[in-house]
Amino acid sequence: MQIRSLAAAVFVAALPVSALAETPLGLTLKDHKFTPSTIHVKAGQPNVITMTNNDDTAEEFDSSSLKVEKVVAGHSSGHIRLRPLAPGKYPFMGEYHSATAQGVVIAE
Repeated sequence: MQIRSLAAAVFVAALPVSALAETPLGLTLKDHKFTPSTIHVKAGQPNVITMTNNDDTAEEFDSSSLKVEKVVAGHSSGHIRLRPLAPGKYPFMGEYHSATAQGVVIAE
C-alpha cells in the first residue's frame, strides 16, 4: 500500500502546472504594481499563479500568510504554487517594491 501512495505522490509532482489547477491564474507586474491586485481562488484545493514580470528588474512575490517567496526576473514569468487554502484573505507583496506592489489572494 505504501508503494501506491509513493507512486501517486510522484505522479502528482510530475504533472504539468496546468494539471494541478483548473486554470493557472494570471498575475502581471508592471511599473512595480500587480494586476490584478485581488486574486480569487477556490478554497481547499491547490492553485497556481503564473506571474509575468514586465518590468526591467526582478521582483519577489512574497507572502508570509501564504508561506510563499518566488523571485521572477525582469521580462520573464514564473509559477507560484499555492497549497490548499482555508477560506480567507492572504495578502502578498513585491518584496523589492513593497510600497507599490501589493495584493491579496481571497480563498472562497
